[in-house]
Amino acid sequence: MTARTGPTRPRKDPVRSLSTSLALLGALTLGLAACTGAPTADTSAETATDTPSTGDGHGAIAGAEEVAEPPLGLTAIDPAGTVTHLDLLDETVTEIGAIDAPRAMTTDGRYLFADVGDGIEIVDSGVWTWDHVDHFHYYRASPALLGTVDGDGSATVATTNSSTSGGTGISFTDSGEAVLLSTEGLSKGEIREQFRLEREPHDGLVVPVGSFALVTEAVDGVGARVAGYTADGEPTGLDETCAAPSGTITTRVGAVIGCADGALLAHVDDGELVVERIPYPADAPTGAVTSFDNREGRPTVAGLASPTDIRLLDTRARAWTLLTAPAPLVHVTAVDDADGHLLGLAEDGRMLVLSAADGSLLAETAPLVAASLASGAAPVLVADQHRAYLSAPVERQLYEIDYADAARIARTFETATEPAFVAETGR
Repeated sequence: MTARTGPTRPRKDPVRSLSTSLALLGALTLGLAACTGAPTADTSAETATDTPSTGDGHGAIAGAEEVAEPPLGLTAIDPAGTVTHLDLLDETVTEIGAIDAPRAMTTDGRYLFADVGDGIEIVDSGVWTWDHVDHFHYYRASPALLGTVDGDGSATVATTNSSTSGGTGISFTDSGEAVLLSTEGLSKGEIREQFRLEREPHDGLVVPVGSFALVTEAVDGVGARVAGYTADGEPTGLDETCAAPSGTITTRVGAVIGCADGALLAHVDDGELVVERIPYPADAPTGAVTSFDNREGRPTVAGLASPTDIRLLDTRARAWTLLTAPAPLVHVTAVDDADGHLLGLAEDGRMLVLSAADGSLLAETAPLVAASLASGAAPVLVADQHRAYLSAPVERQLYEIDYADAARIARTFETATEPAFVAETGR
């Protein structure tokens, strides 16, 4: 691999603030309301591998306001690229601006990384939580369109749990270029490439791990290994086999990368990048998890190896749990709370609340996104400590669901355009 600096495009339109009147915002309006107080962050103390090192600033950024509770919101992009932000605390809506029509989107809970086909456009929602391990700080600033990282073909983005430090990885499929962005730079409104490596084109990953990154390498166009790099693009010498690498997520314990035979868990130990292999159990059915999801930062993650084959990975225990879903699913996420809730989106549009102990059904909603799934749209299901949020693009609705209260619909937000890509931000 060789390193080179890549181009970035300038930011686009300025932010426009809108009132909550439907006639003015034309994006999101409140339908039903039955919420009981604002969600709060989980303050259980664990060992964090990616805790921001911002000293006494506690994650503060110039121009940002520290607030008393998590500034949670739903930041959405419609098919044409219009970006809006719904504040879940006061139910006001802001139109942030417009980007190119996106193909896919990834988030770290503050930024939205939209794949527009010839690069990644970055949106700053302006709200975030800073994790100090045993307590949290909450911030609000002006949202912004930060600009574009250029690249060829579709891209896969990997983030950490920090919105102010560390890196964000981008892997471009057609060119094979591997890019690591400075997340600290993003927090200051700047797009800084820490490295850009040239490699064999493939559907790969660039996974930030503390001050390092893991980069997949291909053999005959297929990912086969992961190699370690410093933040400035120097090889560390770490090299691990990983057949068909796909899917990554960061927990408090470390960064997970899915492989054909299990997963790799990467973390920093005494200043060195360390990778552990966690193979699937010997009795696991054929198939592999290609996408992981959980309540942000929690140790346990969930994924599907088939519509009814749920696999939970406890990154603290380095152990898999195999579960059978009670109905075919298209997505699953681990809440990883004291009650062991697991949320699944069924093929018929229901959201299921399952037990992480045995996969049994605890509660369910009516089919909320049947039309979206039938049309090929991709609803987004995300969980925080108190609520789940489910987007319904074709139905033009956003649902807030109290999964611990028999999957009760707490609020419904109607949208004037399709919420094609949605992120819960401020967490």
